[in-house]
Amino acid sequence: MDRDTFSCATQFFREYSSPPRGASSQPHDHVDYIEKPETFTYADFFKDYLIPNDPCVFSAKFTEGWGSRRKWVTPDGKPDFDFLLQTFEQDVYTTPIYFSSDWLNEYWDAIKVDDYRFVYMGPKGSWTPFHADVFRSYSWSANICGKKKWLIFPPGQEENLRDRHGHLPFDITSPELKNSSLYPRYAQSAAPVEIIQEAGEVVFIPSGWHHQVHNLEDTISINHNWVNGCNVAIMWSFLQDELAAVQREIKEWRETMEDWHLQCQVLMKSYTGIDYKEFYNLLKIIAENRIFVLENHHPEEGASRHCYRAAISGLGMLHAVFDLKRSAKVLISLTANEDFKKLNPESLTPPPQALLHRLKAAIDTALL
Repeated sequence: MDRDTFSCATQFFREYSSPPRGASSQPHDHVDYIEKPETFTYADFFKDYLIPNDPCVFSAKFTEGWGSRRKWVTPDGKPDFDFLLQTFEQDVYTTPIYFSSDWLNEYWDAIKVDDYRFVYMGPKGSWTPFHADVFRSYSWSANICGKKKWLIFPPGQEENLRDRHGHLPFDITSPELKNSSLYPRYAQSAAPVEIIQEAGEVVFIPSGWHHQVHNLEDTISINHNWVNGCNVAIMWSFLQDELAAVQREIKEWRETMEDWHLQCQVLMKSYTGIDYKEFYNLLKIIAENRIFVLENHHPEEGASRHCYRAAISGLGMLHAVFDLKRSAKVLISLTANEDFKKLNPESLTPPPQALLHRLKAAIDTALL
């Protein structure tokens, strides 16, 4: 690539100072509203929301071309359940480019097991209890019809909502939270940030933002959870915390249980859906897809081999380099982790050090 192109791209994809543990830089009394698709670029979303880990709402203009907004909804704006019961279509939405760097679904599509894409249907008055999303991933939620109220808290603020046993509440609107003997830190908590989401609008929830969602009308929404280079370190921190919690729970059997450390991995996977070896495999597939794009220079030739390679090339070669650099940083931490070392990582294919060497070589070659 020429020097000017490299200079501009490097400025955009430079190594930002990672916010600690999913912290946000935005004032917490409002959420930005993105009105016009034609004036809002992927670069804008990357630097203003992904990297700072801040929420935003996209207007209905971003989804007005979706088939689901025409076919799943009655003329008066209600869910068309008769149509949905009789007809199944796949081409009902298009993932917005802002959410296209999606390591989570890229990995699960590759192993053909499951994915983290959902359609939610909820009647007026139903609601989702207080939670943070799987693996501390990002999520986006597009209302096909109906209206929702979101109550969201920046990372860390949920700590003031824990009860005296350390548990988070099921319902943050419950009057019980005002009982200081049950919730001793509730008086220190800030009010949640509130979002009213109308039909067609898309809400972006960053990593680690706990939230509770109420359906104010009969509602259908399309939702993805996803991870990418901007928040994979947060996912890795979450997995370490989850394993530590499992180890504390069964520490009394550490000396008497055969393969205690392996049992901890099994228990963690049963609870979270992933263990350390599978996390390594996720990083491997992400890295290999980007190395393929960088080494071949003609991404369309590899599109049939893996559909995500076309999406990777569509975001640009420097985005692939950014992904590899973030993958390498987490992979270095993973290989140095004592619990990972106990899993015989050299038996993995390829061994972690070999993958890391290939990954670094691909970065160096791409930046020549």
